[in-house]
Amino acid sequence: MTADAEGDVVVFLIGMRVNNWWAVRSWVPVFTAMPRMIRELSRDRSIGMLGTRLLMGFPRHFTVVQYWESTEKLLAYASDQSGEHRPAWAAYNRRLRAGRGRVGFWHETYAVPAGSYETIYGNMPAHGLGAAVGVVPVGRRGERAAERLAS
Repeated sequence: MTADAEGDVVVFLIGMRVNNWWAVRSWVPVFTAMPRMIRELSRDRSIGMLGTRLLMGFPRHFTVVQYWESTEKLLAYASDQSGEHRPAWAAYNRRLRAGRGRVGFWHETYAVPAGSYETIYGNMPAHGLGAAVGVVPVGRRGERAAERLAS
């Protein structure tokens, strides 16, 4: 199987690192903000998030992989004054100044043009982009990776 994606895709990686487990007041609010945003994004597909997956990098790294329709929709959500993101970002910045490095944060955004990504899933349920957009038999997009990348 392969992902049934059409056009451009945006991959957004966001994560945190607990630098001091005893500083619960510094890292728990950061950790609990993400599920609220994911619920908001999952309830309203028009916002533009296609799907998400949590990756745990024990003992102290947590990463969320998100797939978006476009950079425009991702940036619109990030700056939306009425959504969950803006208050969470403001609260994080307050904690960052007061927290003396007890919790770390990072994100990366990749805008992937159509024809520049390839997926394949064998003997497992849809994963990653395939879980976000659905899957189709490999043959529909080409039997070889080079064919799928060219489409």
